Amino acid sequence: MGVYLTPIIVKHVLRLEDLKGKSFAVDANNYLYQFLALVRLPDGTPLRDSEGHVTSHLAGLMFRTTRLLYEYNIDLVFVFDGKPPELKAAEISKRHELREKAYEEWVKALQKGDFASAFSKAIVTSRLTKEMVEDAKRLLELLGIPYVQAPSEAEAQAAYMACRGDVWAASSKDYDALLFGTPRLLRYLTITGKEYLPSKRAFRPLKPELIKLDEFLSKHKITREQLIDLAILIGTDFNEGVKGIGPKKALKLIKTYGKLESLPKEILRRLPENYDDIRKIFLEPDVTCDYSLEYGELREDELYHFLCEKRDFSRKRVETAVRRMKAFYSRKNQRKLGEWVK
Repeated sequence: MGVYLTPIIVKHVLRLEDLKGKSFAVDANNYLYQFLALVRLPDGTPLRDSEGHVTSHLAGLMFRTTRLLYEYNIDLVFVFDGKPPELKAAEISKRHELREKAYEEWVKALQKGDFASAFSKAIVTSRLTKEMVEDAKRLLELLGIPYVQAPSEAEAQAAYMACRGDVWAASSKDYDALLFGTPRLLRYLTITGKEYLPSKRAFRPLKPELIKLDEFLSKHKITREQLIDLAILIGTDFNEGVKGIGPKKALKLIKTYGKLESLPKEILRRLPENYDDIRKIFLEPDVTCDYSLEYGELREDELYHFLCEKRDFSRKRVETAVRRMKAFYSRKNQRKLGEWVK
């Protein structure tokens, strides 16, 4: 879910054209969940092959990614979640309960023939399994697109890569990468430009949003450490936060008192006792420097075998992705040749 900062965020709304030539470390699990939510049949059922394997995430991953590379000359490296911090256990359990409840409501809606309700409930049931993640990695390998296995939180790893200058920005729907220190965060790296809101049973338009950490902190005259304290007050994936305190009130409190330890006792006693451990997750995250951003090669025959023969994709649709990748690699090789000649 991530921390809720929308009311105080400082952002720049962009066009995809503004991002040409940029590179991004993408929160892969976040990215795949978007496809699991959107790529569904009218009754809310995800796409599956003849053996029951879910393929919604593969369809979205292949078509959006190859378009971003081919049409917008954007470089991507996908970062997958590793082992979650122990403090995330409560949040994971809560998400599981929400999915179970949504699944029961989805079944009831289908029995009533209420497909609109069924679709809205089905989105909340999305679950990314180990098999689905492995399929996604396999697809990226066959396309030649790099990915990184994070030791823990993908957003922490993406932020680390952006801090090192290996990529221009971290890309995730959630704001957590800011807490992990990314200098730039790009939200909504999307082409279709829409997000489904289950509570309203409607889509809303989306455009890429760029958030610059220094600008955000400077606007509110706070430090990154204070931003983390602010987030703990609101609630993160590692704590529930203080009831009745939203982003604006939390900002005011931190600007007034400076840090959590200095807050009035009636607020301080409502914080988790381990709040300093939560700080350390953001300030001293578990990341790796053992990764490569180099593109591989398009393994065309293996790609057709995996998608068409194993996962029941139509050959015509895969051919579209193959054409895009060939053009992308051709352009990339020409650029490398030009740099070598210089």
